[in-house]
Amino acid sequence: MRIPTVLSWLTYTFSLTQGFPFEEKRILQVSDSKLLTVTESQKLSLLKRGVRFFDVTKQQQISNTYISHRLDDPVVPEYKFPLTISHSEEVKSLTSEIDMKYMYEKLADFTSFYTRYYKSEYGLQAAEWLSSQIHEIVDVLPKDLVTVEHFDHHDWQQFSILVKFKGTTSPENIIVIGSHLDSINLLFPNWLPAPGADDNGSGTITNLEALRLLSEHISKTGNALNNTIEFHFYSAEEAGLLGSLDVFSSYAALNKKVVTMLQQDMTGFVSDKSKEHVGVIVDYTDVGLTTFIKTVIDNYLSIPYIETECGYACSDHGSATKNGYPGAFVIESEFKLTNKYIHSTMDTIDKISISHMAEHTKIVLGTVLELGQWDGF
Repeated sequence: MRIPTVLSWLTYTFSLTQGFPFEEKRILQVSDSKLLTVTESQKLSLLKRGVRFFDVTKQQQISNTYISHRLDDPVVPEYKFPLTISHSEEVKSLTSEIDMKYMYEKLADFTSFYTRYYKSEYGLQAAEWLSSQIHEIVDVLPKDLVTVEHFDHHDWQQFSILVKFKGTTSPENIIVIGSHLDSINLLFPNWLPAPGADDNGSGTITNLEALRLLSEHISKTGNALNNTIEFHFYSAEEAGLLGSLDVFSSYAALNKKVVTMLQQDMTGFVSDKSKEHVGVIVDYTDVGLTTFIKTVIDNYLSIPYIETECGYACSDHGSATKNGYPGAFVIESEFKLTNKYIHSTMDTIDKISISHMAEHTKIVLGTVLELGQWDGF
């Protein structure tokens, strides 16, 4: 374990309490109509207070009119989504193979890093570990069908990971399944542990299991999907959606057609097993896509959903919407009942329900197989 020096500890502590005249200024978008310019320590103070935002500093540096810095965000196209399910037998066959032992073991490994803070060496090591797991899963498939990309953010070491299954007939239609791989301890991010079992180890492993099952399905059947499927594992979500904002800004600049972005962030905490449910976020999300996700839940999950809200820029789906792409978000429960131990040393695996994570994996598999073969975009 690398222990910070006394000098670095004192320097970091002073920067939190006093700030430095030479601290880098950050530009934050805290609402549809408000920007703030703050220091890095002031940014951390906002996070501690529960203020969510986009850190658009990089986009502003590129161009004053860059798409991700505009306060008048682009209009999200109104795509047509299925009103009913069409692949029930296929989806239910796959969901019956969800391996909760595998999920537990991978979550235990992922939370064993001292922290996954995006600026730390441990955060880089966690991304490298996750990449190795992904390669083990997809390397059985042809290279012209699936690729794994490390998205370099340049300003910090921890990369995002983009896994791309190229569509056979409509590869231009991109369906993104997202989760963030970083964690944070808001008291002292560079110093204290941040196991991040729920935030967002749970969402990461939820998607990893869906990725494993999809890869095995394609390998066994030889049936690739019509539309492109991408699994994204983002860096630096906890710092203002930095990683996903980089990714979707680059997609928008390249005029890529993302028709769906479904986020999995915090999928493992259940406050009351007798009233177990998932939370469908209905603010700052796409109505048509969210309606479709509800259909998936009704047909493929053993528990119901409750509509709920999480506020502005609350997870990586916001970066998709901000760049003109439809986003949806399903969280572990009604927002007021979500895990209160996140962003601390206490966000540990003993508080996680793997069976609840498995319900979220069903949402991912249902979405991928239904929309992967949908020709209505």
